[in-house]
Amino acid sequence: MTKIIVIIPAFNEADSISKVIKDIPEIVEEVIVVSNNSTDDTEVNAKKAGATVLLEKQKGYGHACLKGMDYIEKQDIKPDIIVFLDGDYSDYPEELTKIVQPIIEKDIDFVVGARVKELREEGSMTVPQIFGNWLATSLMTLFFRSTFTDLGPFRAIKYDKLLALNMEDKTYGWTVEMQLKVLKKKYSYNEIPVNYRNRIGVSKVSGTIKGAIFAGIKILTWIFKYSLK
Repeated sequence: MTKIIVIIPAFNEADSISKVIKDIPEIVEEVIVVSNNSTDDTEVNAKKAGATVLLEKQKGYGHACLKGMDYIEKQDIKPDIIVFLDGDYSDYPEELTKIVQPIIEKDIDFVVGARVKELREEGSMTVPQIFGNWLATSLMTLFFRSTFTDLGPFRAIKYDKLLALNMEDKTYGWTVEMQLKVLKKKYSYNEIPVNYRNRIGVSKVSGTIKGAIFAGIKILTWIFKYSLK
């Protein structure tokens, strides 16, 4: 049986985290919520919903993801697949089954949930997000002949392949770093169209000018860094 573990980085997602955990399919063995220095009831609500809760005081999406990976590495039995999912309820956790399907049935290494326009709720992605995704994936196509169309946070990867990527970004560049390294290592990959809705609460990245700018800079830095290697 395929062992699947979900990692959810969360910063002040008290109003949404229980909904996210509740909608995750039963095929998942463990849900890990990494509270990224939350100051609300994110941790309490996640525990009540049945998740393993870790604390990561260093702010940053990548910091939280790496904390979850470090926890998994210390367990005796390792998973086959890791799924990354946001804690704001913008993704549809029940779609996890179709995200992992290409890995289980076709031995694909990496799958991204693509937030295609026709499945996106109006207003769920900001103009800077849409433009940033287009620019990043266009550059990845130009430099690496990639077929990615999105940097969506809902993604699944074989655990051993994830470890081999030696992920290092601590903040906004986590998703693009993963995709660039997948391309560099010539892993097999797929995109699966997924539904996407307006998140609960305010986005910590696209919801602020500072966040959008820093995310854009980080993404472009990773792309140009890898294009020169």
